[in-house]
Amino acid sequence: MRFMILLKASADSEAGAMPEEPLIAAMADYHEQLAQAGVLLDASGLQPSAKGWRIRYEGGRRQVIDGPFAETQELIAGYTLIQVRSREEALDWTRRFPAPHGDTVRGEIEVRQVYELDDFGPSESMARFRKIDLGHPQAAT
Repeated sequence: MRFMILLKASADSEAGAMPEEPLIAAMADYHEQLAQAGVLLDASGLQPSAKGWRIRYEGGRRQVIDGPFAETQELIAGYTLIQVRSREEALDWTRRFPAPHGDTVRGEIEVRQVYELDDFGPSESMARFRKIDLGHPQAAT
């Protein structure tokens, strides 16, 4: 089971401010523990939304919308992807996640389970996805 830990953005992260050293150290400690346990798949911070864009799909058309985006609390500043045996194990790991913007600043993470290819029914299109090696765990065929 894979879970994505989504780190919510703050005004500072959207301004491009780098975390202070104590927070970087806490994040390094946490991610080292994940790696030593063999559950860490990937982790990274995201640049501010001012450097990004969105594609809006409407009426059969695509529209490019350049950042920055409003509603900072709805934006993602980083992620950690883990693979564990159960929801309970994922919950245990995420309870240990360092305060995302420091101990004295309000912050939030969101955790979502990632769909696996086997969660979808069999079809020609899903067979095509199974042929693409994305590092996903795949069931024996």
